[in-house]
Amino acid sequence: MHRLRRRLIYIALAIATVLAAGTTGFIVIERYPAFDAFYMSLITIATVGYSEIHPLSQAGRVFNSFLMFFGVGVMFLAIGAVTQSVVELELGDVLGKRRTKRMIEKLDKHYLVCGYGRVGRGAAAEFQRAGVPFLVLDQDAGKVERASRAGCLAMAGDSTNDEILKDAGVQRARGVVAALSSDADNLFLVLSAKALNPLINVSARVNEEEAEQKFRRVGADVVFRPYRMTGYRLAQSLLRPHVTEFLDFTTQNLGLDVSIEQVKVSAGSELAGKSLAQLQVRRELGVIVLAIRRENGQMLFNPPADAVIAAGDYLIAMGEAANLRLLERRIAEAHTP
Repeated sequence: MHRLRRRLIYIALAIATVLAAGTTGFIVIERYPAFDAFYMSLITIATVGYSEIHPLSQAGRVFNSFLMFFGVGVMFLAIGAVTQSVVELELGDVLGKRRTKRMIEKLDKHYLVCGYGRVGRGAAAEFQRAGVPFLVLDQDAGKVERASRAGCLAMAGDSTNDEILKDAGVQRARGVVAALSSDADNLFLVLSAKALNPLINVSARVNEEEAEQKFRRVGADVVFRPYRMTGYRLAQSLLRPHVTEFLDFTTQNLGLDVSIEQVKVSAGSELAGKSLAQLQVRRELGVIVLAIRRENGQMLFNPPADAVIAAGDYLIAMGEAANLRLLERRIAEAHTP
């Protein structure tokens, strides 16, 4: 789009330059009034075949001959450039849609970000930072283009429509972020996503507090109220500014390569049945285990060194991104065949 705009600007400047040169020439050589000079230049480069406004002198005809040669050439180039731009635009749009469709068809265990407003943009940015596959869905073509410019795989469509969700691969997806503009649309989206893929995880935003229970009843796994959360963070930033700063560092990478991740101890892992002291993750990897989330849902905060991890547990760990990846790799390499 930027290339087309730049090309059209160049074409307009070329035509304006020829018209300005022709107008100036007729004023200087033939003493035409300004409008007559402009009109004479216009009908000359447009090749409409009208007669001369005023009889031309020998010098005027010589000048007009050069104006015809250069002016008509510029007009032909302009017509050709516009035609080429339109063809490229149409062809690029078709090829782009086909390429996007093929990329969507290849997605597996991905996430859907439904709605690319302020909340959706934040979710997409976090998925980009985490390096996981995801797809942005929005009805607004402008927002889809904005998502594409931001480096996201994006698709235009109504995410409350079952067919659109199927095209987006909801049946293969790992999770859905319901970030549409209204609670009603988000509620319908949760119902549709859960009906098409009962195992999918759905995180939904709600505007009204009384809608939260409705979302949970229809299957939303996580419900967020952004306005309440914003108010809470604003208050915390005044009451406990250093705690807020620390959380921002660990969750948003604001100046430090430190983050908090969850690492699952899979069935068959040789690490299962060992204590944190035996793992030595802090000494060997520089990773701090903040909590252990048991398979039954129990959360053990600040676990002691003798805490034993089991298959199905999640380690909530904090450290540098590279070290956290080493921890995940260590657990993965410990899998028995």
